[in-house]
Amino acid sequence: MELAAMPRGIGEASPGRLPSCLVPGIAPVFACAMLLPGLLSVTFRQRPARDIVALASAAGLAGIEWGGDVHVPPNDPATARAVRKMTEDAGLRISAYGSYYRAGQSEAAGVSFAQVLETAVALGAPLIRVWAGSVGSAVAGESNRAAVVADLRRAAERAAQAGVGVATEWHGDTLTDTTESAIRLFREVGHADLGTFWQPRMGDDIGTGLADLRLLGGHLKAVHVFHWWPTVQDRRPLVEGESAWGTYLVEVSQVSDGLFASLEFLPAETEADLRRDATTLKRWLDRENCRAVD
Repeated sequence: MELAAMPRGIGEASPGRLPSCLVPGIAPVFACAMLLPGLLSVTFRQRPARDIVALASAAGLAGIEWGGDVHVPPNDPATARAVRKMTEDAGLRISAYGSYYRAGQSEAAGVSFAQVLETAVALGAPLIRVWAGSVGSAVAGESNRAAVVADLRRAAERAAQAGVGVATEWHGDTLTDTTESAIRLFREVGHADLGTFWQPRMGDDIGTGLADLRLLGGHLKAVHVFHWWPTVQDRRPLVEGESAWGTYLVEVSQVSDGLFASLEFLPAETEADLRRDATTLKRWLDRENCRAVD
């Protein structure tokens, strides 16, 4: 079995970020499907980038998905390089560039994918998050869908030339608002480097979320983790979602080596909430990573 490489910023400099079964000196084996704990910068949208790096590091997380709305705006490679340096200097990885590029729409609004890609490369991001249009699958006409498909294909092709992947946001009012529409979209785009982020839809039961993940399979590139239940107004501590997330992460762990499961929303978005939910997430990922080793 080929062993996974140790993620940058984890291991010698910070062995506490590895599951106990993977720490050098405790066990000489690394999981072949290692899940990594991360944080979205939008969780603390009002805090400066340097604070977010410090928070993620103190919480023992492995990387940050930097958002393009505040912290790393498109067409600002100098800021992207500065954020990359402070992230890597702290021993953290850049898990993705969370852009707000909407396929089939943003170019006409003056935001080019070329700008987004240039920024992602300067940031050192291996993956760019984009949005599959701005119209839900039930109401999108064929011309709208065709425009989104063509733009996603163009984006995936350009990004692949730079060694960067592209993944859609899993969201309502886009063409990934249902699993069936998302699978059809990936088939129509027909590019191996296009995948998707995933998060449970509000109100879905565990069986529905699990079915989504099984259908997505290798299209899955990253997971956004939070627990809202039963409504979007009910932001709960992550530990209360253990039944659901424990089930989901077993499936996610089968997909890919080095996939990030990143905290997005916290009940109050405070440092204390981050520490608590990061501890929960790391415990869950520790369990799945150690299961993979066993």
